[in-house]
Amino acid sequence: MLPRMFRFDTPTGRLRAVAFLEGLSFITLLFVAMPLKYLGDMPLPVRVVGMVHGMLFIWLAWCVMGSLGSGGRGFPWAARIGLASLLPFGTFFLDRGLREADEAYRRGEATG
Repeated sequence: MLPRMFRFDTPTGRLRAVAFLEGLSFITLLFVAMPLKYLGDMPLPVRVVGMVHGMLFIWLAWCVMGSLGSGGRGFPWAARIGLASLLPFGTFFLDRGLREADEAYRRGEATG
C-alpha cells in the first residue's frame, strides 16, 4: 500500500501528491540546479530539473482546474494554490489543508 500522500485514487489525493512533487522540484531547481549553473558553470541540471518542474507545474494547474468545482471550491481556493506554487516551500504549507480535504472527500463530505 502506498503512503497516503501518494494515493492517486481521488482528485484531492492527486492534487496533494502533485503539489508535493511540484514543491520538491522547485526547491531542487532553486537550491541545487541553479547554484550548479552559476557557481559550477554546469547549465545542464537547470535544463533537466527546469523541464521536470515545468511539467509538474502544468500538471498541478491541471489538477487544480479539475478539482475547482467540486466540494464548493472556487477561484479563491485555486488562487491560493497558484500563489503558493510560486513561492519556495509554498506548496508544503498547503499540505495540511489538502490532506484534510482529501480525507473529507474520502468520507464523502463536501469541503470548502
